[in-house]
Amino acid sequence: MRWLYNLGIFGYYLLVRIVSLRNGKARKWLEGRKDIFIRLRETIQPGEPILWFHASSLGEFEQGRPVIEAIRARWPEYKILLTFFSPSGYELRKSYPYADYIFYLPLDTKKNAIRFIEIVRPTKVFFIKYEFWYHFLTQLKEEGIPTYIFSALFRPSQIFFKPWGKWYLKAIRTYEHIFVQNQESFDILHRYGFKNVSLSGDTRLDRVGQIADASPKLEKLEIFGGGQKIIIAGSTWKEDEDLFIPYVNKSPSGLKFVIAPHEVTPQSLERITNALEKPYTFYSTSSTQDLLDSDVLIVDGYGYLNSIYRYGILAYIGGGFTSGIHSILEPAVFGLPVIFGPDYHKFQEAYDMLSLGAACAISDSGELEDQIESLRMNPEMLNIASNLARGYVDKNRGASREIVNYLFTQK
Repeated sequence: MRWLYNLGIFGYYLLVRIVSLRNGKARKWLEGRKDIFIRLRETIQPGEPILWFHASSLGEFEQGRPVIEAIRARWPEYKILLTFFSPSGYELRKSYPYADYIFYLPLDTKKNAIRFIEIVRPTKVFFIKYEFWYHFLTQLKEEGIPTYIFSALFRPSQIFFKPWGKWYLKAIRTYEHIFVQNQESFDILHRYGFKNVSLSGDTRLDRVGQIADASPKLEKLEIFGGGQKIIIAGSTWKEDEDLFIPYVNKSPSGLKFVIAPHEVTPQSLERITNALEKPYTFYSTSSTQDLLDSDVLIVDGYGYLNSIYRYGILAYIGGGFTSGIHSILEPAVFGLPVIFGPDYHKFQEAYDMLSLGAACAISDSGELEDQIESLRMNPEMLNIASNLARGYVDKNRGASREIVNYLFTQK
């Protein structure tokens, strides 16, 4: 099975090379790893005490950020190495000020793992959520370097818990300690004999709380809202817009809408504007008069959505008809009930908020319209759902503190 794993890694590399001929993200994936061991040796000083954090992409980085910054504050004598697997994380956070070194993670081969660890020699290693790179983990264990994973999620459907995946379970056993998000993850690991597990929750709740506390007011949103109710569609894909925009087009007066596509490209912006029948303006170029005259504000840049949520009454979150919903915690921290598509099953917060009545899942445009209208037309119900959403985030903050406190007592 390890032979198949190695073959899969090699096949993935070949596929990236082929796709890179036409795909800019794949090219960045390759370019970022070019001469990586030379650059590591030139950058990292031998003997430095290094804490290594690895995040797959931007979402996992944001999940790990409260832990990184808490450790930086309490252990200033350590250098922080941050690695990413995906360009969507690295390219946006390659200047992150709380890390001393930021690199791509080399491909997971035995040779790469040995070379990387030989250069870095980390004191401790922290992986975030779903990172189970077999060769890196087993090599770290072999060399006696304590490795942790936090905000982890485990499900019976994962390969580790299948009869043919027992060899891969060895990678999970390399962790010094495993901090999981939910009871299901805790229980399944215990069934397989793991004792080094803590149910600490999700560090993303700490991060969205930090973001909300620091989010600036946006003058354009205050002008655009003008005292009217704003419904926000965040991180949308075409499938989401195909459901949401028809509701926008036939919505009653007195409502305003923000649409923030997940990928801001000329194609995605054109797709939205071609479907809209109501007056719209773009965030980046809108004048005061544009904002007053428009019913729809299209967010044509990155970095605004977290602050925009503070101006809404409820949010539709994209991704539920593609590869899984995007963050529902970012609107929830501002007290926005959330609506999303049917592909939410990998997200504990979705289950939690559904059970509380702070969220609802829909499968078609009719259900979307019914849910929006039922909340919009019933202020008392909307207020209850709003309080439940905000309360969920407030109640469940603190995972980062628990993780850091554990690490200090184990130092």
